[in-house]
Amino acid sequence: MLWIGALGLGLIAGFVMRGSLDNLSRLRFRWVWIVVAVLIVRAAVLVTPLRAIDGVQYVYLAALTALVAWAIWQIELVRGVWLIAVGSVLNLVVIAANGARMPVAPGLAGSLVHSGHLGQYTLITPNTNLGWLADWISLPGIGRVLVEAYSPGDVVVALGIAVVVALAMRSQAGSDETRPRIVSDPP
Repeated sequence: MLWIGALGLGLIAGFVMRGSLDNLSRLRFRWVWIVVAVLIVRAAVLVTPLRAIDGVQYVYLAALTALVAWAIWQIELVRGVWLIAVGSVLNLVVIAANGARMPVAPGLAGSLVHSGHLGQYTLITPNTNLGWLADWISLPGIGRVLVEAYSPGDVVVALGIAVVVALAMRSQAGSDETRPRIVSDPP
């Protein structure tokens, strides 16, 4: 839900900056299939019977690590992707520090409260490492319809999505924001 809002915010900002969807359509990423694979792994670990298998959270941790590497690789293509990389690193750090599970505030955890952990999620407890990076943020209005918990890393990723979309919409073909940068080897 947060990422859909970020996409909408990016589109609005892009139009306000006199951007166009045509410019946005020119945005190119390398190896987009990595993102699709990570989303599939996340969904499989969260909503399929795999979520009950102890150790499956490490598959998600590996997928998130691949997503971080992919985002860093994209920095040469478009401004704003670095925000997505930073947010993803924040999530990766807190997950790695807590046994490959993202801690979630009990008040936002739903049925997770009864089991203690499920898939890649676990409850925030006094023993949680880096709890301030965990899923403890609930956005007004969204929680009434669908309870969702977000981490500071998720918020930074969402900001990055909005910035990427807005800059890509504003950019003309070949402008600094979307033109691939050629890095030459030093002499």
